[in-house]
Amino acid sequence: MIEVRIHGRGGQGAVIAGKLLACALFKEGQWVQSFPAFGVERRGAPVAAFTRFDRDNIFIRNNIYEPDHVVVLDPTLIGVADVTAGLRPGGWVVINSSAPPESFDKLAGFRVATVDATAIALDNRLGSRSAPIVNTAILGAFARATGLVDLESVLAAIADEVPVKPDENVAAARAAFTSTRLPD
Repeated sequence: MIEVRIHGRGGQGAVIAGKLLACALFKEGQWVQSFPAFGVERRGAPVAAFTRFDRDNIFIRNNIYEPDHVVVLDPTLIGVADVTAGLRPGGWVVINSSAPPESFDKLAGFRVATVDATAIALDNRLGSRSAPIVNTAILGAFARATGLVDLESVLAAIADEVPVKPDENVAAARAAFTSTRLPD
């Protein structure tokens, strides 16, 4: 079983990112679960979403405490929350950032990939300048970094599940896939 924890802020699309990842993996024949963890939060407050998948039925029904991989929609969360808590050795940390992966020296021991999902979202008119929606772009980066899900499955999940600006969201995921920076 592979488990992914997504960190974001309310309004960035972390919960939808988890759902779309699950939909993409389901298209590939995986058993999936996707669920959020937040209280009565407000826009901008930290939130987490979880996705787990396996080739076999999943019977576990709890939060993900030891993820295989972590996705970070807002890099400022790295200083606010322990986004790598429980992250398994060698796991990927996919970060929305214009900085190169090697600039995240606090994440030594993990594989770091970065993509400027904010710029990609703005280029595709997803959200506003003050609140870009980066979820579909970060999924393109996750597909590229981990290789756990095909980009075409991500694009199909977006086309099927995103009712607003589906073409722009598909373009964002595709652009992020090609511009993701991996460690040297």
